[in-house]
Amino acid sequence: MPYKTPYILFVCVHNSGRSQMARAFFDRIAKGKMVSLSAGTMPDERVNPDVV
Repeated sequence: MPYKTPYILFVCVHNSGRSQMARAFFDRIAKGKMVSLSAGTMPDERVNPDVV
């Protein structure tokens, strides 16, 4: 059964900033019309300090 709300997944290696920022920008633009998630293939324990 297809999803009624489209999903998008942002993935980077560490999920320590880039995919999270992409998700935040996307969520602001999508205004609730789509659902987004972020993930990492080898997640870090914390957000990259350069991203903060």
